[in-house]
Amino acid sequence: MEEKKKKNIGFNIIKSDPTEGHGGFGTGSLSLDNVSPVIIDVEAGEASIEVGALHARSPVERGIKFLPNKEEVPNGKPYWLIWVTIDRKEEGPYYAGVTACEMTVDREIRRGYKSLPEHVNKMDKSIKRHIMVDHMDAKSKKVLADFLKNHDAGMWERSIQQLKDDLQGN
Repeated sequence: MEEKKKKNIGFNIIKSDPTEGHGGFGTGSLSLDNVSPVIIDVEAGEASIEVGALHARSPVERGIKFLPNKEEVPNGKPYWLIWVTIDRKEEGPYYAGVTACEMTVDREIRRGYKSLPEHVNKMDKSIKRHIMVDHMDAKSKKVLADFLKNHDAGMWERSIQQLKDDLQGN
């Protein structure tokens, strides 16, 4: 019997600029190459990189019809979708942009809540190197801080102080 190996999914790390050297189509557009979605299961206290969330196709989102009003999903299980943007400085890569979006899912009725405009805007803010995590609950902030540290302590150390303060309550 063959053992299944669990895929080790990492963050999308900076690729070379596809528009470098020419001023043609696509110049100045935002690239998703450096963005990775992290989903936090609030109740379980677990975080994981879910690349499918870039297109709203993560395992959590699959098969769910999302509604724009939270009240329509009163028994929804809480999740955070975190947009993590990686950039590189001389010392090495670091977490440059980290933004959090709320999401709930009720598997039983196959419905959920999320604000698509908020998710798109927060992804954009992450790409533009913003840190927006202060609206998260304390438990989820700790889960995210531990996840980012454990994923790559060097990237955590090279990140700006605001990220560390906002997630660790300093």
